[in-house]
Amino acid sequence: MRARVKICGITNMADALAAVNAGADAIGFVFYEKSPRHVTPEQAAKIIRDLPPFVSRVGLFVDATAEEINRVVATTGIDTLQLHGDETPEFCSQFRLPVLKGVRVRTAESFKNLRRYSVSAVLLDSFIPGQHGGTGSKFDWGLAIKAKGCGKPLILAGGLNLSNVAEAVAQVNPYAVDVSSGVEASPGKKDARKLHDFICAAKGL
Repeated sequence: MRARVKICGITNMADALAAVNAGADAIGFVFYEKSPRHVTPEQAAKIIRDLPPFVSRVGLFVDATAEEINRVVATTGIDTLQLHGDETPEFCSQFRLPVLKGVRVRTAESFKNLRRYSVSAVLLDSFIPGQHGGTGSKFDWGLAIKAKGCGKPLILAGGLNLSNVAEAVAQVNPYAVDVSSGVEASPGKKDARKLHDFICAAKGL
């Protein structure tokens, strides 16, 4: 089965449509104010309203309160949550929407408790102190292979780009790959050609 592709850090309609037209299965909106790709719920809602069907709309949060998350869901129409901070299993289990639990990988210890999480998938990202995604740095894919023992579908992120995504898919065989900075012209602005080429490489097209 071909890997699915999520394009994260969408900030404008042109980039959203470019990602969808290139074959993205999901697009992500960052509701974390410290990120250079941060969007407001109102900005995301305008983009989501004009998206075609059958594309997942993912909202990324970092240690937000349940009230904040529910307010964004109600405003935007996102259909999947990506919780990318230190959220507990109990916190993640309270939402009706599917949850992707983000894990910043340093060692195998980083995912030793993942079986406690009742989530739809686990997203493995690089650990960079003080940053939550979009770092452009990769981690040891051997650890990603070991993480398959958690029993959850794996989404591979962290430093993926056109030059390495095919190798990453071949080595790890993840359920999906996630990219943000690897397909950008500048932080928060995607490059249409990079989007197209990345998705083709990830899917083996």
